[in-house]
Amino acid sequence: MSAIVLETSLPGLKLVNRGKVRDIYDLGEHLLIVTSDRLSAFDVIMNEGIPKKGQVLNQISIFWFRKMADIIPNHIVATEVSDFPAATHAYRDQLEGRSMLVKKARPLPVECIVRGYVSGSGWKEYKKLGSICGIPLPANLLESDRLPEPIFTPSTKAELGAHDENISFEETVKLCGQQIAEQVRDKTLEIYSRARDFAWGKGIIIADTKFEYGIMDDGSLLWIDEALSPDSSRFWPKDLYKPGGPQPSFDKQFVRDYLETLDWNKQAPPPPLPPEIVTRTSEKYQEALLLLTGITL
Repeated sequence: MSAIVLETSLPGLKLVNRGKVRDIYDLGEHLLIVTSDRLSAFDVIMNEGIPKKGQVLNQISIFWFRKMADIIPNHIVATEVSDFPAATHAYRDQLEGRSMLVKKARPLPVECIVRGYVSGSGWKEYKKLGSICGIPLPANLLESDRLPEPIFTPSTKAELGAHDENISFEETVKLCGQQIAEQVRDKTLEIYSRARDFAWGKGIIIADTKFEYGIMDDGSLLWIDEALSPDSSRFWPKDLYKPGGPQPSFDKQFVRDYLETLDWNKQAPPPPLPPEIVTRTSEKYQEALLLLTGITL
């Protein structure tokens, strides 16, 4: 099994951001995004890395970015270390399979979330109010039911360690402008609908997902960050799908479910993850990659 990469160290390259999972370096014209094996749950980064997680996330994102390129341009410039600037080549062992060279763009101040099923915080709100993010829904839906149509439920982007907050479409317009808000809503729903149908044929239900977009210098919209990964989405096995409660998952919901059994206040420091939870989580991520793309790590 490949070494776990919790944090990259690339002397001579300019680290500009270390997020929950990704380390970002500024290489001048482009950015280098390296996906680590870190795992966050409830916005807290766990102490343990998940073997091969970064490679899975990176390969799945590359797969979807390319598959949806006719819907919207994405930020990928290169995905092989040999095609990166020479200054990166000495760090091949940290970069291979888990990095991409990308275009620079000004990120929008919202996360573009789309929900196709009633789950998570959406289910909690629906039980109380009959709506998700203020969008009225049919009565008598069960937990994990498929929605009649996918819904666009954007949120703010919180600082590291803080929680995102759901916002209305009107608030998105205030933050991004009418034209961009409509564009990201429409693109988000179009990408999700196509991806949901493709994944269904591969045995995976994509219950919900979130996208990020940026604006290029010429004002055009660019799909950035990650694409329909087990970290940014809820992936459920289709053959085990049964509305009326939570679903088994291919994503970090498995870790969240374990953490919910503990007496933990969901604040740092995180509790330790048992070895079997780490191993099973790694297997789930790799299974999702194999089913969707046919890639084995």
